[in-house]
Amino acid sequence: MAARHLPCADAASHELPLGRLFRLSLFQAAIGITMALLVGTLNRVMIVELGVPAWWVALSVSLPLVFAPLRALIGYRSDTHPSALGLKRLPYLWMGSLLMFGGLAIMPFALLLLSDPPEGAVWIGRAGAAMAFLLVGAGIQITQTAGLALASDISPVDKRPRVVALLYSMLLAGMVAGSAILGGLLADFSPKRLIQVVQGAAVLVVVFNLVSLWKQEARQPRRGEREPDGFSRNWSRLMTLPRMRRFLWTVGLGTAAFSMQDIVLEPFGGEVLGLGVGLTSSLTALSAGGSLLAFIIAARWVSRGLDSCRLAALGALLGLPAFACVIFSAPLESANLFRFGAALIGFASGFFSVGMLLTAMNLPERELTGLVLGAWGAVQATAAGVAMAVGGVLRDLVGSLAHSGWLGPILDSPATGYSFVFHLEIYLLFVVLIALGPLVRRRSVRSTSPQPLGLAELPG
Repeated sequence: MAARHLPCADAASHELPLGRLFRLSLFQAAIGITMALLVGTLNRVMIVELGVPAWWVALSVSLPLVFAPLRALIGYRSDTHPSALGLKRLPYLWMGSLLMFGGLAIMPFALLLLSDPPEGAVWIGRAGAAMAFLLVGAGIQITQTAGLALASDISPVDKRPRVVALLYSMLLAGMVAGSAILGGLLADFSPKRLIQVVQGAAVLVVVFNLVSLWKQEARQPRRGEREPDGFSRNWSRLMTLPRMRRFLWTVGLGTAAFSMQDIVLEPFGGEVLGLGVGLTSSLTALSAGGSLLAFIIAARWVSRGLDSCRLAALGALLGLPAFACVIFSAPLESANLFRFGAALIGFASGFFSVGMLLTAMNLPERELTGLVLGAWGAVQATAAGVAMAVGGVLRDLVGSLAHSGWLGPILDSPATGYSFVFHLEIYLLFVVLIALGPLVRRRSVRSTSPQPLGLAELPG
């Protein structure tokens, strides 16, 4: 096929040919497959098929995000890595790949032991599951941070935005394809099949990462030691920017509002609506597709002059009917309304994320743009992990109160715990709209020229 017909072919250059570029992007596909496995498939399998309490599943799935606040620090350390071999990105990519492979390799055995532990061995299953999820989380954060930095290093300046666009597209493609394939493989669930699928994903991830990093970075002269306080000085300077703290709080609250349902949405479809594993796993593809569609529409609107904070507010507003559709799908017993609500949640979340990202890019102190985007990603990932954990705990707590009769006979239903979480997310969206107000007013008094937005502007 001619290069002009291939997607993202314009990102290639003499220094970075198309084949090498597509090979580099495989680490993003591996991360997308892993995320689809953790959030899109295992949470439903653990709750419905294995009977693990939702609060423990929520805590386990949120553990990979423990290392999210360290993304800015990981990037800074890879920038200044004093390698004796003259390599600064590949050691971190290799380390992240090993952590992801190790976590996925031991994960199915830990989950099976957690679901049916021998007497006195409950703590072994919990410790094993926690270790597996922690290893995978650390591997994802290290691999993605170092991989994106490597792509920025080896791509020409004029091609760098298109390279990042391709990397982000591969992440979404990995999530969509991974959720569809994993859901199909686990449609006929059995413990043996669970071990085969998860360990097969571990092998696929390490192969993708090895192919991705092979001969991608040229050796350089060995660098000296890092500055002892370089990161802390830059971070202190960032926090002195006007409204930076309000901006980060808004990002955290909005992310929490859209992420609290991640751990309970698929179990809701399985337990309340009676959907199978394959059908509920497709929700990840629906959500990712909705986010990508929202990004494409946002690119056109922002290029015509729409304020980025107003775009984020539009995402928060669209989240209100999205969660309402999910809530009403239970009494109406409508699987189609549930799927539409799930897709609309991804669509609204895409608007909010893009709006907040553009706001970060338009902040002053352009030399701190990388640190601003690192802070944006760290706050977003941390808020998502905390929100998922809280969502699972609240679902179990409210559900147990409903089944015990504390909330009355009308609310004695499997949908009560889930509905409480969805209602709480609606209330959080109203708080996000209040927090966005001063940011919108501040930007509306200044006339800024429209800036084009493309996939290249997303930091992965």
